[in-house]
Parts: sequence; structure tokens; C-alpha cells
Amino acid sequence: MARVCRIALLLILLVLSACTAQPTAQTATEVPVSPPQGVTASPGFPPLAPTNITTGCVTDYDPTRDYFPQKITLTEAEGFHVEYFNHYKVVTVDAPWPGADQPIRYVLVQCGTPAPSDPTLADVPIIEVPIKSIVTMSTTELVPLIQVNALDRLVGVSSFNSVSSAEVRELINANKLIEVGNGSEVNVELLINLQPDVVMTSASGNADHDAHPKLSEAGIHVVFDSAWLETTPLGRAEWIKYMGLFVNQETAAEHTFAEMVDRYTAMAAKARAVTDKPTVLVGFTYDGTWYVSGGKGYAAQLLADAGANYLWANDDSLGSLQLSFETVFDRAHDADFWVNASAYWFSLADVRNEDERYTQFAAFQNGTIYNYTARVNEHGGNDYWESGVAHPDVVLADLIKIFHPDLVPDHELYYYQRLEP
Repeated sequence: MARVCRIALLLILLVLSACTAQPTAQTATEVPVSPPQGVTASPGFPPLAPTNITTGCVTDYDPTRDYFPQKITLTEAEGFHVEYFNHYKVVTVDAPWPGADQPIRYVLVQCGTPAPSDPTLADVPIIEVPIKSIVTMSTTELVPLIQVNALDRLVGVSSFNSVSSAEVRELINANKLIEVGNGSEVNVELLINLQPDVVMTSASGNADHDAHPKLSEAGIHVVFDSAWLETTPLGRAEWIKYMGLFVNQETAAEHTFAEMVDRYTAMAAKARAVTDKPTVLVGFTYDGTWYVSGGKGYAAQLLADAGANYLWANDDSLGSLQLSFETVFDRAHDADFWVNASAYWFSLADVRNEDERYTQFAAFQNGTIYNYTARVNEHGGNDYWESGVAHPDVVLADLIKIFHPDLVPDHELYYYQRLEP
């Protein structure tokens, strides 16, 4: 039953979200997660003084001072924006969940300074920054927290078993974190006692499954992470800057994102220029339906950037298509590669056991099925869904290695693995 629930959850994510040149100092497989040590200036970045206050509070408030001299600039993400004022920031999440009829706003006030006097903000939740404690309800929020040098603020996560990041697992093993539960099963009493400054969570818009209705009713500060609604890999990754806003680590977020974008775009330019693009199939069947990523969504862009001919690239959908086995087979039975299949496929035997009809695909017969199951921990947590969102450059390098290995000769597969017999 647990396996069926996990498959169903994965399919919900796929339906809703459809779901660079190597750096000189490190290979793509090293997956950098830490911010620049000391956050020192580097070529292309201005000197960092004066700086944002990343710990503690203001003790001598000056209304004429800009307390956020280091600011973010958004280039890829479309789901949130921020307005800066001298001692506070107004952050807007445009669509906290699919179909939301209005945005959500937060006023982030520099600790030690007064609340804004603007009457239009009277009913907007006020959160003092930098926050001192946070509970994350999704593993996708853990790596951004590390990247903006704020892991010491983490006090709880939804599920220990889902966590892959070594730094967070160390905290779990040292009994420094609290497990608060998932979705509508969240332990509200535990969180009331814990009193975190914020609980960061995503939402589906279904109150029967989401955590935020119970948390908000209990008076707990909930902040929405809607990165998963972004339709591009870089758009999702840029939500590192959203995390940075809550800890005044704008510079660390900007620096980390800019370096990742450089790697991603350099690799994508090379792969897109290739003329011989292999055909690619994605997905698998569940309860008689094959879920295929829409041609304008997240997965489709990754495949295009990796120099692949995705067989549904001409479709205009952002989400997933729900097709029959026969429809998919007619179009993709001779596809060169098959990627992004069931999270429970680790071998060709798993594929065969799931449905004997899968063996009729050329990708099965040729041994060219690659799945993002190379980094699944002993509890079933998959690092692809944790750090992969923050590192689309590494995901892209994996895909290029699969389709055009000569373009990334030194890269070793990190998230993906070839399914062997």
C-alpha cells in the first residue's frame, strides 16, 4: 500500500509540474551546495560592504539607513517578486498553489526596526529577519538553505526518511532536528511547542492533503514555496533567492545561482547545437494511463537543452499528458532512449515485471533506459527530487552524458543510471 501511495504522489507531481560547460574548479558531479566562504567579492560581483545583517538585530535604528544594501534580481523565476524598502521587504508569492485566486504577501522586517506604517500592509503577516529558526516541509528546500549558509536555522523537517543531504542527515543523527509529519498529517502540537519563526511548505490547493490550513489556524507563520510551479529548470533553481530573503543572504543566493547558470547555459548551448538528436520517450503507465510530460514543461526543456528530440516536444502543454499505452507505443516504440520512468525501476527486470509489454520498446531491447534512481537512500528518499532541483546543471550534464557523451567526457552520471538486466 505504501508503494502505491508513493507512486501516486510521484504521478501527482508529474501531472501538476511535468515533471554548461564544466566548471574549471570542479566537475559537475561534485554538486556544490555551500555558499562562497566568507561571501567575498569575485570577478563580476561588486565589493560586499556594506552588508546585510545576517545574524542578530539592529540595536540603534536609523530610519535613513538602507538595511538591505545587497538585493536580489530575478531573471528566471516568475512565481515570486520582492520590493525593497529601507528596513523591510515585501515579498509576494504570485500563485501559492495551482489555481490560487490571489497572491500571498509577507512583510520581512529587519529585526530591531519598527513595523512599517504603510496602511496597505496592515493585514499582511510580518516576519522578522533574519529568521532564527525554520521547519521545511519539502526536501527541495534543504539544499537552498545550505547554499545560503543558513542550515543552522533548521529545527525540523517533515520526514527523516526522505532526506538525502549529508549535512542534514548529520543533524538528524545527532538528534538536533524534529520530525513533524507530512501534509495534512502534520503534528500541529509539536510545531506549537517548537515555535519556529517560519514553516516553509508547498501546497496543492487540496485542503485534505496540504499542511498549511492546520498550521495557519494554529497561528504558525507559514510561508509558501511554489518553486515546483515554475516551468523551467533555471526558474525553479532561482528560488534559492527566495530562501535568501528570509535570512538576509541575498549575496550568497545571487552568487550561487549565477555560477550555476553559467555552467548550465554553456552546456546547453553546445548540446542544442548538435544536429543529430536522438529520439526520447519519458514516463510509464499507472492504472492504465501513461503520463507523458507536456512539450512546454520543465522536463521537455531539460531534454531540449540536452540535445534530445523529445517525441512530444511539439505539444503545447505545460503539465502532463494522459495517454493510453497504445498511443505511446505507436509514437515511441522505436525511440532511441527512454528516461524518467518509474521511481521503482532499478533494473530491466523491474521494467519487465511491471508490464511485459514494455519489453516491446526498442529502448528496452537495446538497453537504453536511464532512470533518475542512482541516488536513492536506504529509506527510499531520492536525491534527484532533493538536490536535483537546486542543481539543474548537474541534471543537464547527466542527460548530455546519456545522449551525447563526447560533449562531457569527464562527467560521470550522478542522478541517472542505466538500467541493467
